[in-house]
Amino acid sequence: MFSDSVDLSLPQDLILNPFVDRGLAALGPPAYYWQPCPAARIKGFSASEHPEITEKIEGFIARTERHRAFSQAVMFNSFPVVMEDVAVQKSHQTVCGKSPISGAAGIRLLNRYCFDGATAGTNAEASLMDYFNTAAQPGVLTTFPVHTGPLPPQTPFVIEARNTFNYYHFISETLCQLCLVEEAGIRGPIYIHYPNRDDKTGAFCMGFIRALFPELAERVIFQRVPAQHRQAVGAYNFLASFYLLPPKDRAGIDALAPSDFYWKGPRATRMAHSVLKLNSVDSALFKLRARALRAIEGKDVSHLPRRFWVAREGEASRSRPMKGEQELVDMLRLFGFATVTFESLSPLEQIAIMANAEMMISYHGAGFANMLFAAPQSHVIELGTLQTAVWRWGDFWRLAHVSQCRYVSFFADFNKDDPLTEPSFNEESIVPVHLSTKGRAQVMAYVVSILGRYPELGRIEDLRQLTSRLTAAGAEDQALDLLMRNEALSKTDADLCLWRADFHKQRYEANAEFLALLDAWAADGTRWQTLIRMIWYGRKVDNGKIIGWALGLLEADFPDRHAAFVNSAEWLRKRR
Repeated sequence: MFSDSVDLSLPQDLILNPFVDRGLAALGPPAYYWQPCPAARIKGFSASEHPEITEKIEGFIARTERHRAFSQAVMFNSFPVVMEDVAVQKSHQTVCGKSPISGAAGIRLLNRYCFDGATAGTNAEASLMDYFNTAAQPGVLTTFPVHTGPLPPQTPFVIEARNTFNYYHFISETLCQLCLVEEAGIRGPIYIHYPNRDDKTGAFCMGFIRALFPELAERVIFQRVPAQHRQAVGAYNFLASFYLLPPKDRAGIDALAPSDFYWKGPRATRMAHSVLKLNSVDSALFKLRARALRAIEGKDVSHLPRRFWVAREGEASRSRPMKGEQELVDMLRLFGFATVTFESLSPLEQIAIMANAEMMISYHGAGFANMLFAAPQSHVIELGTLQTAVWRWGDFWRLAHVSQCRYVSFFADFNKDDPLTEPSFNEESIVPVHLSTKGRAQVMAYVVSILGRYPELGRIEDLRQLTSRLTAAGAEDQALDLLMRNEALSKTDADLCLWRADFHKQRYEANAEFLALLDAWAADGTRWQTLIRMIWYGRKVDNGKIIGWALGLLEADFPDRHAAFVNSAEWLRKRR
């Protein structure tokens, strides 16, 4: 009964469909299944010294932004459900013999099903698509069942934990479920079932529970799988089971997708599940963040730095050392950065340091789970590689969506003998970062510009790159100040002048906008588009002299464009 393998029979024998299968019922009608919510400003940049790796990194980032990143995040409602005949196993949980595919654990189960199917020579993904397409047909589904009648006083609340040693999974998947215990009115024991050895359970687990849920701490029981419960309450959301929802309850999500290249709308492909997970967030994370920020209200946190580099302690530091770390830390120290380790801070200190952070920087690791507690104005900068971009970047998106902080990743080189060969994740796991001299220069240029300490740059390419990155990250004020600091160089490039005009336009600084347009025309007199921008500017400020001057140049130098513009601009014909 407690097999670790996933059943490779038909999906309908594995997956519990709460609309039609017995064993799962909501404690009350769910307020909603999903709804859009604001997306955070999330950006990735290359910091490799190798053109081959840079091309791969930039290609991956472009594809992600163009085809995978939704215009808004999708918040899935986690709501309490009553479960019958619960069995928690190493790889999954069952209710009445079937697996509820809820949240991130449900996505893992679907991926495991496809992987094991491929290993066994079956097309498991096709079977899943057929199952979801059939399950979602109109007339097949009913309303989500609601539990009726009282629950026994000692009904337990059950959480299936990925493990109890990974900080990221504990914070983002396990701890947040405790927010539903009081909502459910459960007064019985709270079981956290985990598959790892007992000696691998981290002390941080109970530390965070006591800090944020002191009223529940004495009722929490950590118990290794396998485990059984005749009846229990748990959390459920439709991230993994989105395609079980009736079509009317899925309507609207396609409008959030940037394209159908990866997102296939009504087709429940494995890639579609991946894209949905990338853009999703659990409603329980918002509740956990709110509870955490309340817990630090009124506390003296003046001893905690606001600019800091997060280092690693113990085995984590020795197993994935970043090449170039000390050189970067030495540079950061010149700009007021301290070095901290999250492991040395109490739970409330970890929350407080992020809530008050101006800027946090570190290389890829579970500590970025604390981004959940960052302030919207905080900059969180991650240093990774092409490998972490492809395999791990999206893990932290949902935490940024909740906190609304600025989350920027610099993807550098591999710290390995052959840095040009992309490592196999299955064979080499996560390969550490090498931040080269060139990479450090790019990271530091970005960091100091965000802090208002603008570098004087000697190459137009570097000024373009840094301005573009600041703009992409939503730091338009710093981008404009950078251009003004490098005014002589920026005036030689029409693109930078037009950027300057855009920044001034956003600030409603009309005179400065026009001067920037003049600089753009002086830098490159072959661009007829600049003249048309001047004409529109003249109309905006009702200045006929500017309109006439720019229109005359357009007619003299670009007669075809002049004729096309005049024919399309009715207001101009009337003016003349």
